[in-house]
Amino acid sequence: MNITATHINLYHVCRRELWLHANGIRMEHTSDVVAEGKLIGELSYPERSERYTEIEIDGVKIDFYDARNRVVHEVKKSDSVENAHIAQVKYYLYKLRQHGVDGATGIVEYPKLRQRELVELREEDVEAIKDWEIDISGIIYGDICPPVIHSKICRRCSYYDFCYVDEDTY
Repeated sequence: MNITATHINLYHVCRRELWLHANGIRMEHTSDVVAEGKLIGELSYPERSERYTEIEIDGVKIDFYDARNRVVHEVKKSDSVENAHIAQVKYYLYKLRQHGVDGATGIVEYPKLRQRELVELREEDVEAIKDWEIDISGIIYGDICPPVIHSKICRRCSYYDFCYVDEDTY
């Protein structure tokens, strides 16, 4: 199984969700939060699909890539800047570099915040990404699902009912 940008994102958010997702247990189709995120991505920049290219490298799909300026655009519905989003875009840049596209940068866009975060790939990021890939492989091929993380983010997660089915309250 190729490691995808979704795996990278989930690795930084919840290793349990990473394991479940990678092992075919998908709950996103039941989530209003996921549906809202897709809608924000589609409606915030309607002209984007005409101007930018969707590319796939080693199973990693970049929805909006400006090939002329070598810029990856990633839209997030979140109302906060998150490390997982930055990590995901760094992974895109890493995959581009592996395929001969040097000097690409990324922009994570938060329409709800009216904010943008510039993302660059540094050499120390490359080493970290290699470590992430090793850790992710260990998690997704592991026989045991990681434990529930009991975080405030759990309440909005599409896996909430799955993870807390035996819990009285959280």
